[in-house]
Amino acid sequence: MILFLRTTTLIILQNTLISDIYDLNLRIQTLNYYEKNMGLIDRGLRVLVALVLAFLYYNGTLTGTWGIVALVIAVVFLLTSLISFCPLYTVIGLNTSDKKE
Repeated sequence: MILFLRTTTLIILQNTLISDIYDLNLRIQTLNYYEKNMGLIDRGLRVLVALVLAFLYYNGTLTGTWGIVALVIAVVFLLTSLISFCPLYTVIGLNTSDKKE
């Protein structure tokens, strides 16, 4: 009886693990199919703003809560510039990429 319960439990765990791996694979495939929606000028301006915000934080001009907010914005700007994709642009329907449709 104990062997049957252990075997059943292992089968359930195995099926759950396979299902989780399949779901994770689908999510990764979905992430790889985003369309770039940021152009070169937009990306450059974001990097510039991120560098200015980071400088203001490390210089001591922005401190406390405002400093942390500035750093978060700087990181988001840098990441979106790096991958040329802004999720907010997708929501509002904006596309500044150089690609002709």
